[in-house]
Amino acid sequence: MKLLSLILLGAALAAVQQSVPEISYDSAPNLLKMPPEIHLGEVAGVATNSRGHLFVYTRTGNPTAMLGASRIITHGGSRLFQFDQNGNFVREIGQGIYGFLMAHGVRVDAQDNIWTIDEAANQIVKFSPEGRVLMVLGRKPEVITIRNVQPPGTEAGRGAGPAGGGRGGGRGGPPGAGGAGDAFNRPSDLAWDAAGNIFVADGHGANSRVVKLDRNGRFILSFGQTGTEPGQFNIPHSIAIDAQGNVYVADQGNKRIQVFENNGTFKTQFTNVGVPTTLCIAPGSHQYLYSSHSGDPYGMDDAAIYKLELDGRVVGKFGKAGKLMKEFGLVNSIDCRNGNVLYVGELTNWRVQQITLRP
Repeated sequence: MKLLSLILLGAALAAVQQSVPEISYDSAPNLLKMPPEIHLGEVAGVATNSRGHLFVYTRTGNPTAMLGASRIITHGGSRLFQFDQNGNFVREIGQGIYGFLMAHGVRVDAQDNIWTIDEAANQIVKFSPEGRVLMVLGRKPEVITIRNVQPPGTEAGRGAGPAGGGRGGGRGGPPGAGGAGDAFNRPSDLAWDAAGNIFVADGHGANSRVVKLDRNGRFILSFGQTGTEPGQFNIPHSIAIDAQGNVYVADQGNKRIQVFENNGTFKTQFTNVGVPTTLCIAPGSHQYLYSSHSGDPYGMDDAAIYKLELDGRVVGKFGKAGKLMKEFGLVNSIDCRNGNVLYVGELTNWRVQQITLRP
């Protein structure tokens, strides 16, 4: 009965979607003033701090590889830049750091610490406002696969795969569920609740789950696995948390946003926003949820950003696919610290746009 109610709710919201009002908006030209010798690549993440400074995590740089013992160590495929509130270049943070390989996102917490999410390094790095490393979550994978040696003739010894449980199984668990001791597998985003607990969308690789850690990085729980049922995921691509601690997950492959209680219990889902790619919840007494839509793999044929109430009702949408100002090319990140001024990071257009919504 609960599943039937969800299906009916999804159908009703889809009907409303057909008459979604267009929101008027402007885009600021020449937002970022780059040094002449530095160029942006694919902008995977953009975030602001309490002073209005912008942090841009981009896939640009000089990837290098070196041999160390039995490992090939790679780094340098991504860079983290800081700009002031006027878009002037301030500095680069973490240049050449071990955990920068393929940027996927950046977030700034309530204390102005900067967190990078790196898909290829399988790592999340927490920097202080001054740019010093405070915490590392996850570990860059070994290049040489380590196999568990099992006695001949045993079931485990016949065709045993790599250590770690195969396809996200987490020590024999269901596909994509992972386990308490498992490393991240191409993590895609993170968010915090009011208590400082860390929620990681671990979802571009074999895992299809959300991991909850305490403020010190200790494992609390994980929820989700590969699938299409409520509470299951097909690429949990982005995550956001509202003032009540509810967790919103962009279930990209299933074309829906799922909502969970803080303990991982499924609450509801929204199927009225196309293919959700990234989420952002604006602060304030009346919170809104922003969700970017990319209807094709490169975001160049079908794109928009939706503004929703937290119960899933669509307030409106804006934008279309393209390369001109006020058009979007695979939006991978949104910062909405100011509810009516958004910073949008685009992968295929290699840029950040400042979007101001008109009343």
